[in-house]
Order: sequence, then structure tokens, then C-alpha cells
Amino acid sequence: MGDIVQIYNDYRDRADFLTVYVREAHPTDEWQMKSNLKDDVCYAQPKTLEQRVAIAKDFTARYKFALPFGIDDMSNAADSAYAAWPERLYIIDETGRIVYRGGVGPFHYKPGEVREWLAAKYGSVRPAPQTAADPASRASAPASTSSQATTAPLSAPAKSEK
Repeated sequence: MGDIVQIYNDYRDRADFLTVYVREAHPTDEWQMKSNLKDDVCYAQPKTLEQRVAIAKDFTARYKFALPFGIDDMSNAADSAYAAWPERLYIIDETGRIVYRGGVGPFHYKPGEVREWLAAKYGSVRPAPQTAADPASRASAPASTSSQATTAPLSAPAKSEK
């Protein structure tokens, strides 16, 4: 997750970013993982939009997640349209055309490919070094990795130039 936060910080003045929370990847009532228990990221699959909003609010507060954040509706329209579960990256150009479709995470979730695309379009930006006090550093710690898969599966940078 820290990689995408750094990419956002580096390119937010050139591209729009959006993270969309879709359904839970490892809910307590379906397929919970030990890492969720260890990281205290334990939620049942939301049955209402209000429950989904509460989980999203917990995530953004807990990890000080500064990217623009949306929430999929209960019909899972974003997940269905973008095959977003459990996490996936897209770049949508100014015309609404998908110009980058990342692989399904966590194994094919590659923020570096998004950085490469943005660098090719807007020029390379040297990432700022992270410190232990930097929220992005905390976000990249292994403790939040399962949380990323659980709560922030879709990012759509570069929808329009600013």
C-alpha cells in the first residue's frame, strides 16, 4: 500500500486518483486469514452500505489513507465492471478508455507498473524518502498488507489531467 501512496503523492498534481472499497477479501464469516487476526483487521462481510462505509472509515483512519476514497455499492457494480476483488490497479485516460489494466492482486498487484506509465506520460518523479514517522511508511509495513487487500482493491489514476 505504501507504494501507491507514494505514487499518489508524486503524481497527484498531474492525475486524478481514486481508491474504491469493494467487498471484503477475508471476512470473518467467509475466509478469514490468520494475518487478519494478527493485524486486528476482522470484519464480517458487510450486508448493508452503512456497514461497508463503517469499515472503509476504519481503514482510512487506521492507516491515515490520504487518497481519494470511494465505496462500491451493494450490487458490487465497480467490482463487477473492473474485476477488482481482492485488489487491482487501473489507469483510465482522459477519454475514459482503460490504458492500463493491472493483474489481480495480491500476486499480480504491481504499483511500479503504474509509476512507469505515469512517468512515461508526465515525466519521472523521484520518490521522496520515507521515514518511520511518515504515514506512508507505516502503511507499507507488513501489518497493513492484508488490510490493503481487504479494503482498497481498486485504484484508478490518471482519469483526467489537471
